[in-house]
Amino acid sequence: MDFSHLNRGQITLMGSGFCVMLTLHFTLQLLSQHLFYWKNPKEQKAILIIILMAPIYAVDSFVGLLDVRGSKAFFMFLESVKECYEALVIAKFLALMYSYLNISISKNIVPDEIKGREIHHSFPMTLFQPRTVRLNHRTLKLLKYWTWQFVVIRPVCSILMISLQILGIYPSWLSWTFTIILNISVSLALYSLVVFYHVFAKELAPHKPLAKFMCIKGIVFFCFWQGVVLDILVAMGIIRSHHFWLDVEHLEEALQNVLVCLEMVAFSVLQKYAYHVAPYSGEIESKMKLSKKDE
Repeated sequence: MDFSHLNRGQITLMGSGFCVMLTLHFTLQLLSQHLFYWKNPKEQKAILIIILMAPIYAVDSFVGLLDVRGSKAFFMFLESVKECYEALVIAKFLALMYSYLNISISKNIVPDEIKGREIHHSFPMTLFQPRTVRLNHRTLKLLKYWTWQFVVIRPVCSILMISLQILGIYPSWLSWTFTIILNISVSLALYSLVVFYHVFAKELAPHKPLAKFMCIKGIVFFCFWQGVVLDILVAMGIIRSHHFWLDVEHLEEALQNVLVCLEMVAFSVLQKYAYHVAPYSGEIESKMKLSKKDE
């Protein structure tokens, strides 16, 4: 195929599209494996929602590249789609950890061996909670609520932000207000995951919770901090627009979307390790049997 007649924009779009296809390929591979070995619906439903995060981010960013001169409301909508899904993934990750320990909030099931464990809160949570609390059904329900509040607050804020942007009444102080609310909300959701992990790190170790969580946090971390770096580079004048039809703001948005498309390929590969189907395929049990025979 002859690429000599293509301009840089078209080549970038094709390369990003190829990255999206790779992300979809690796994700669908893992998804189909879980569907084939559908042994634990409660756990695997949560896993399917989590592993779809990478392709959703990739496709969302590619759509942004298809219309690089879109309005602020358009890019705000695309960003909101990613962040709303992030909120759902965080909640489902805690549900997955609960499932690993046979905890069921709806059925009021908390195994006796984990009841009474101490949870140590740190500042600023100590302003609202005792420094040390005993783990029980109420405590676990509270941690669940702390994750699900972000699932509710994120889309509500997104709808308000997009509506106000379209109406043209979106002053900077209001933007900062939404930013503060959302940062508090996501921090509370992530805090509940960290607290739960610290209490049950030993019991969760066989399930590789850290690798699973890093796949989620890594996606969010790269998307956020590379956006900050791009903002700084634009402010310093290092990133400049050399196109009469594309200003620096849209160029920055395009660079962010291209980087996300590239990164999601790596994260879709990492997810194949972190959310491997082996625990449900019987592969681990067969290996354990073979090792016992060898002994």
